[in-house]
Amino acid sequence: MADAPASVAVDTDFEETWKKMIPNLEPPKTPLSFMQARPPTPSSIPSKLTVNFVLPYKSELTAKEVDMVIIPATTGQMGVLPGHVATIAELKPGILSVHDGNDVSKYFVSSGFAFVHANSVADVVAVEAVPVEHIDPDLVQKGLAEFQQKLNSASTDLAKAEAQIGIDVHSALNSALTA
Repeated sequence: MADAPASVAVDTDFEETWKKMIPNLEPPKTPLSFMQARPPTPSSIPSKLTVNFVLPYKSELTAKEVDMVIIPATTGQMGVLPGHVATIAELKPGILSVHDGNDVSKYFVSSGFAFVHANSVADVVAVEAVPVEHIDPDLVQKGLAEFQQKLNSASTDLAKAEAQIGIDVHSALNSALTA
């Protein structure tokens, strides 16, 4: 299998129609003009997986080469190795573990998405994440008890849903600490 580069898509039909209708004005930029060409798919599987792990306010990992990443997807734990099939997965509250040789970095993620590309690059975008070693077990137990009490006393569907989300996140935090 040879490398399969992708070319940049150009919306030529739109541009031609625009120039016929409004010849004195340059056509506006369309979403296609902002897109970059997909990187080529390698002909052989690389030995490492390149990981980018970002949060709204910072980048945790940028182009870090690792052996494997385990992602808490909504469909279950998903292990990603070099050469993994291109995939998009929604994250659920749980542990994201990054394996580099014998070193394992674990992060608790609240939610987000993982994009696994055919060129052995994985982009993980989380709404919030914290290294597992920074989680206080006493605060997790306290939060879990508070949200269970809120669920028991909730009178509206909104209050019940908010309390259930709190229970789900704190339960996942609790599981992360015992794993």
